[in-house]
Amino acid sequence: MARGSRNNRQIVPQSREALRQMKYEIAAEFGLPVGYGAGPMGSADTEFAGELGSIGNGHTTSSWGHLTSRENGSVGGEITKRLVAHAEQHFTL
Repeated sequence: MARGSRNNRQIVPQSREALRQMKYEIAAEFGLPVGYGAGPMGSADTEFAGELGSIGNGHTTSSWGHLTSRENGSVGGEITKRLVAHAEQHFTL
């Protein structure tokens, strides 16, 4: 694959919000300080912020840059693990 030709188009456009929500839920479960407007000190509790409607209200900025590659990778790995488990439970060939 040529550099810059990465395709992030999703087959089901509605999945973007579900994946974003899953990312923040997993980060909250792992105790990672992320969320819209959260800084390195993690002032926003994403679990409760989501319940109160603070997450997903149209803002496009989030704070993930202060996390380590390992922390970010653990969130992505857990998303993959859960998606595979879901597929194994719901899709039979």
